Amino acid sequence: MTRSTENRILATPLVLFLLVMLGFPTILDIIYSFSEVSFENLRSPTFNGGRNYISILNDPEFWSASWFSMKFGLATAFAECILGLVLAVYLAPIIRKNTWMIAVLIMPMMIAPAMMGLMYRLLLHEFVGALPHYMFYWLGDSPAFLSRENVFTTVFTIETLQWTPFAFLLFFMAYEAIPGEMREAAAVDGARGLRMFWHIEMPMMLPTIAVAFFVRFIDGFRVFDNIFVLTGAGAGGATTSLSIYIYLSFFRSGEIGNAIAASVILFCVSFLALFFAGRLLRRSGA
Repeated sequence: MTRSTENRILATPLVLFLLVMLGFPTILDIIYSFSEVSFENLRSPTFNGGRNYISILNDPEFWSASWFSMKFGLATAFAECILGLVLAVYLAPIIRKNTWMIAVLIMPMMIAPAMMGLMYRLLLHEFVGALPHYMFYWLGDSPAFLSRENVFTTVFTIETLQWTPFAFLLFFMAYEAIPGEMREAAAVDGARGLRMFWHIEMPMMLPTIAVAFFVRFIDGFRVFDNIFVLTGAGAGGATTSLSIYIYLSFFRSGEIGNAIAASVILFCVSFLALFFAGRLLRRSGA
């Protein structure tokens, strides 16, 4: 038996598992996205062409949710990567001597997003929240953190605080993996401080930065649990992400075909982001 044949035999159970667990639901969703389907005819949907896609593409709420998801995903990905990179580089000398600090710094991302949303809902609620109470007590005024005007900044801040540790952890590992010989050679040539970072360390960390950015963008783009628990769809739909739009269409409105069509679009956007991330990594030689 050749090695290639042996590899195929060993890979067969995994391939079959993926086909059953991922392939079948994907095919079923694609069929449903082109069908008139509800809870009554779930087993025998009626083909309707592309009317579900036309319906959601003509729905202003879909575009509003898509814009929120795109804006939220990009903003949080940029903020998390910048903060994570600063923390990784600045704290690296300290962490080398106190490795226990890593456990403390990554603690926020160990909390379930839904629990994080619930925690901040109790903390920021306009009438019973601790933070507005003490701001009124000490300053005589407090912003409405969950109002339509402020809610995007609030959810953006919460998401950034929770997931910056993820970017920090990746960047710290990449920063520590840079060979010491390269730093020593650059130092001999006169590279110090920012010059060392921009010309030696940053280029070597770029593949990791690209991966972290795309992972965090995809996660931010499909955000659901923490925002849904914190604000739901928000005042006037201010925090309706694409995932929340799909949930409301499916469970609240019963428009299963529309909801699945929107989920197919969400999947395609996530796939395209991963595709471009892969191409970027191949070009960088990672």
